[in-house]
Amino acid sequence: MLQAIKTLRWTQPMRALSTVNTSSGVQGNLSPAAPAPEPDKLYSKLEIELRGIDPAVLKSYTWFATTAAEHLGIEKGKCWSPRKAHHERMTLLKSVHIYKKHRVQYEVRTHFRYMNFHKLTGSTLDTFLEYIERNLPEGVALQASRTELQEIPEHLRQPPEQV
Repeated sequence: MLQAIKTLRWTQPMRALSTVNTSSGVQGNLSPAAPAPEPDKLYSKLEIELRGIDPAVLKSYTWFATTAAEHLGIEKGKCWSPRKAHHERMTLLKSVHIYKKHRVQYEVRTHFRYMNFHKLTGSTLDTFLEYIERNLPEGVALQASRTELQEIPEHLRQPPEQV
């Protein structure tokens, strides 16, 4: 019975749903005292930063994320990556006690990729982020930052009478 209710909540708006029909034909009433749902938040921009050691994997994942955004109707912004990778080198002694001239160098190269998406609603943004996070390949880190649109407060709408 709970599975049918969860399915209907995702497909129909909450305000139009007063009774729920399950597959067995039993009707269940939702509580009429439930609070009204809050309006969906609006976001002007979503910035995604990807880090990884393989540039081909980052490029492939960027294609996947932009294709997913197109299917959800999200406006794609600029996608870019810096030309050079970030190099981090460590030098260690081969032998701690003797042979100070014998050293080993290790290097880690980190490649970056940036993606921007514009004009999102809160529910679309949550769905999109959850989908691309679940399909994140190994060795790739994702950092997302969102810019929310808010109304101007009432005390800032009217100019002051005395200046």
